[in-house]
Amino acid sequence: MRLSHIPLRLTTGAFIFNAGWGKRHLDEDAAAQLQGMATTVIPPMGRLDPAKFGKLLSYAEMTLGAALLMPFVPSRLAGLGLGTFSGCLVTLYLKTPGMTLEDGIRPSQQGTALAKDIWMLGIAASLILDRKRPAKAIAALM
Repeated sequence: MRLSHIPLRLTTGAFIFNAGWGKRHLDEDAAAQLQGMATTVIPPMGRLDPAKFGKLLSYAEMTLGAALLMPFVPSRLAGLGLGTFSGCLVTLYLKTPGMTLEDGIRPSQQGTALAKDIWMLGIAASLILDRKRPAKAIAALM
């Protein structure tokens, strides 16, 4: 892991892990509400029992958060996981009625809470696209 990845991975990993930790004991109504939102992006999620969906979401968020926090997980792999997760959140934002203004991009007052998740998509892109310099290039700089 590159030194420049540490702040990105620590802050995002801790944030996502904590979100998953907080969902461990969702009541059925809260799980059903989250499931309804998730089916906007991934329709087959609607086939699950809401309680099972809540557990699955909790474990998935904690797993992604832990992967970002573990230095032995390659940044590109952690970035792919984060990109998938944040891409789903951004898609949810764009597909949910009332979340954007008339232009379909800028957030409405209600959409600001979801639109802010775009920062995770930017971090994912940085982790995926940032390449290590080849050893020859590093040696040439010295």
